[in-house]
Amino acid sequence: MSATTLVIRPAREADLPAVAAAYAEHFAYERTHKAWTIFQEGVYPTEEVARKALARGWLHVALLGEELAGSMICNTCEPPEYASIAWPALSRKKDAKAFVLHLLMVRPSFAGQGIGAAMVRHTWELAREQGLDVLRLDTGAQNEPARHLYAKLGFDIISTGGMAVGGILANKSHLFLEKALF
Repeated sequence: MSATTLVIRPAREADLPAVAAAYAEHFAYERTHKAWTIFQEGVYPTEEVARKALARGWLHVALLGEELAGSMICNTCEPPEYASIAWPALSRKKDAKAFVLHLLMVRPSFAGQGIGAAMVRHTWELAREQGLDVLRLDTGAQNEPARHLYAKLGFDIISTGGMAVGGILANKSHLFLEKALF
């Protein structure tokens, strides 16, 4: 990461245009390079998705200097597909409570600077502050950069299967991951 300080904080209304611009940058990048995600422009993710997450206090942004480098949504809402997974943390701690990381997005122009890793570490600190025991997330099996990042950060792949990404986009090859924080 550069000498400029990375700040990760809850998003504000004024951040929404930059979040939407980051989504647009992602889609432009995937049109001209290998597409690692199954995201669809105008479908998911959208500024409206970010706006709804902001209204609930779930949207967080990463700023490198004055520029938005990434965003993420994190909360305790597990997607419906999580209900059928035998999560190991629950076998080790019967009352384990999970924090869920959704829609981690680093702008392509900021890739390779450790921003994604910093955002994930920030998420597990948020989970610990709330007294939660485990961080869960999911990603497409085809998303090699995400798979590499999560493996490097100690996440275990718990299950594979289908998922409606964002509740909208069907993906038959999805990975479900967790990292115990206890």
